[in-house]
Amino acid sequence: MSEQRFFLQPFRPPGSQQATANPRPNLKITGNIARRSNTLTVCYELLGSVGVVIPTLADTPTRKNELWKETCFEFFLGVENFPGYWEFNLSPAGHWNVYRFAAYRQGMQAETAFPSLPFSVQTQLESLQLVLDLDLDKIVQTEQALRIGISAVIKHKDDEVTYWALTHLGPQADFHQQDSLIIAL
Repeated sequence: MSEQRFFLQPFRPPGSQQATANPRPNLKITGNIARRSNTLTVCYELLGSVGVVIPTLADTPTRKNELWKETCFEFFLGVENFPGYWEFNLSPAGHWNVYRFAAYRQGMQAETAFPSLPFSVQTQLESLQLVLDLDLDKIVQTEQALRIGISAVIKHKDDEVTYWALTHLGPQADFHQQDSLIIAL
């Protein structure tokens, strides 16, 4: 078993006056990720969620596109020394999607290996927890080394959208960069 704790950082444009400060100091996104055999468990914790738009839990969660237009938790999964990767989108409403890419932002298509992606969402007064247990057997082999990038898009009640990730490497928020897949499992 391999497990790591993570802490997401908000994106700040280069030259921003708040280059060293969190623009939303009460908001924190943490969690942990673990690989047991070929099951991946990802747990996100959104703390200080007052002022964040949290979509209402759907009666029937489905695969949906453009989940990133609202509050959405994401992770990017790649296999070591392979240019292709997968993007997983998880909405607090229960909606989800998985995309497969042949290389950096190329060849995007829906990943059909996952007909559903059940995960749990628990909300409290100022926090939200989202947990996914994912059977990786559908897309990778147990012995393959993985590289993972974890991110989130947060929509605020003032209509501002903030972008959170383990690291931000460019002048724009870009979760797809291979160098952003910094967790090794």
